[in-house]
Amino acid sequence: MAGAMDAQVVVVGGGVMGAATAWSLARRGVDVVLLEQFEGGHTRGASHGASRNFNLSYDDPALLAWLREAEGLWRELEAEAGSAVLTRTGIVNHGPGRDLPAVAAAVSAGGFAGDLLDGAEAERRWPGLRFEGRVLHTPEAGRLNADRAVAGFTDAAGARGARVLISTAVVGGSVGDDGVVLRVRSAGGETELRAHRAVVTAGAWTVDVLAGLGASFALPPLRVTQEQPAFFAPLIGAPEDWPGFNHAPSSDDPATAWFPSAVYGMGSPGEGVKAGWHGVGPETHPDRRTYVPDPELTARIRRYAQEWLPGVDAASLAEITCTYTSTPDSAFFLERIGPVAVGAGFSGHGFKFAPVVGRVLADLVTR
Repeated sequence: MAGAMDAQVVVVGGGVMGAATAWSLARRGVDVVLLEQFEGGHTRGASHGASRNFNLSYDDPALLAWLREAEGLWRELEAEAGSAVLTRTGIVNHGPGRDLPAVAAAVSAGGFAGDLLDGAEAERRWPGLRFEGRVLHTPEAGRLNADRAVAGFTDAAGARGARVLISTAVVGGSVGDDGVVLRVRSAGGETELRAHRAVVTAGAWTVDVLAGLGASFALPPLRVTQEQPAFFAPLIGAPEDWPGFNHAPSSDDPATAWFPSAVYGMGSPGEGVKAGWHGVGPETHPDRRTYVPDPELTARIRRYAQEWLPGVDAASLAEITCTYTSTPDSAFFLERIGPVAVGAGFSGHGFKFAPVVGRVLADLVTR
C-alpha cells in the first residue's frame, strides 16, 4: 500500500458502538475518521430511539465490572457533551425464569445495590406493574437516552478532532499488512480512504462490510432480526416516573409459558411506556427489511400489557421497528486480525456497555 495515509484509524459505522469508539480514540489524540452510511439520527439500524435500559441485573462478574466502568464513562460523556444521557430510575426484575436471589448476590458482589421484595410490596411501590413471586429491585439502574448518546459521542469526538463523514458508505476496499484502503461512496461520488487501522462496527451490515474489504474473520453466526418494541399510554404516572422492568418467563409457569421470550420495558419520555420481546422477530437482511411489525408478536405484546401492565392503556399500542444483530450465546464479538478490528453481536443488551466497548476497540487498534 503506497502513499500517505488519510487517517490513523477509520471507524466504519456511526451507530452507538462506532461513535463511542471514535470518541475513545479522539480522546487519546488519535487521528480518526468516523464513517456513517446514512444520515445522522437515522432509524435503519439498532441505535435510534429515546430509551434503553441501563440494566444491572447480571450474574457475570466481568460484565458487572464493565457496568461500573460504563457508568463512569457515561458521566464523562455527559460532561463533555453537555447533555443528560443516563437517568437513574431503578429497574425491577421478576418472573420464574431467573434465580433472583442468586442474581441479587452477584449484583451485590459486583458493587451495586440489589433489594429483594415480595410481590405485594413491589406492587405497592410500582402500581403500574403486576408481580407474582419475588422481585429484585436495582435502584442504581436506569434509562439511557439513545439518540442523545449517539449524538453525544459523535459531537464529542468531533470536538476532539475526529472527522465525521455521514451519508458515506463503504462499497469495497482491501486489507494489506500495513493498513487498509476503503472505497467509499457519498453524494460527491466514489473515492478512496487509506488508514493504518480500521474498526468495523457496522451492526447488521457487519458481514457485508467485511466481505467487501476481503477481511478474513472467524465470526460467530450473526443473526439479524427485525424487532418491534411497543409503546403504551400510561394510566398511572408519567413515563419518566416509571422504573425499567425485566420479566423472565418459565415454560413450567402457566402465567408466563405463552411468552415468546423474556420481556423488557421502561418509561420512555415523550413516547409512553415501552415494552418488547427479546430477539424473536423474523430474520432479515438490513437492506430488505419490511419495517412492518409481525401481527402475532403485536397481539402477544398487547396481551402482555393487558395481563401484566395495569398502569397502561393496552389498546393504545404504537410500535416501531429496529434490528438486532445477535450471537448464539449473546456474547459480544471483539477481535482484531491484522489492521482490522471488529465489534459485533451487541443487540438486546449491548447499548449500556457502549463506552466500554469503544474503549476496548480503541485498545485493540492502538496497542
